[in-house]
Amino acid sequence: MYKVIGSPKSRALRVMWALEELGQDYEVYPVAPRSDEILAHNPSGKIPALMTDEGVLQDSVAIVQYLADRHGGLTYPGGTVARARQDAMSQWIVSEIDAALWLKAKHSFVLPAEHRVEDVKKTAEWEFGQAMAMLERMKGDRPYLAGDMFTVPDLLVSHCAGWALSAKMPVPGGAFGDYLKSLRKRPAMQRVMEKIIALG
Repeated sequence: MYKVIGSPKSRALRVMWALEELGQDYEVYPVAPRSDEILAHNPSGKIPALMTDEGVLQDSVAIVQYLADRHGGLTYPGGTVARARQDAMSQWIVSEIDAALWLKAKHSFVLPAEHRVEDVKKTAEWEFGQAMAMLERMKGDRPYLAGDMFTVPDLLVSHCAGWALSAKMPVPGGAFGDYLKSLRKRPAMQRVMEKIIALG
């Protein structure tokens, strides 16, 4: 059984969602960043970490792609053009969308107060909006970001959209907004939300 270490109200949600999509058993240890519990598994103090039968993994994107590869879901096969496109989407989401959200979070509550810059939050919000608009164009008319099936980048952008809403940042409407809403309605995500409520 996998063990997810980290608060579900963080990027650990991505790992939980992937495990639900893949039908894998897991337990959640809802610990905070930089806590003694996570430092024992990740020297950076960042969450999540995943305990596997082969050791501990860090970084939510690496963990989700590992699970997808290991269990044969949420991904196109390695060594294919479709997989390269999928990975390009994942990396773009991390570098442009996740990064803008993290920038706002750092200047809202993560950094020590004396190192926060209020105006940076406005820049982060603008960058997020620009990145989401570009992602909408990149998706085009395809049902999902990387093609005709739900894969890792869809999971990542859905999590980012939820993060944005909790940070009181607007997300796209229209057809792209409908696509984002549809991802949150997936049965696996609904099971994750039920588990989060049960964890308190």
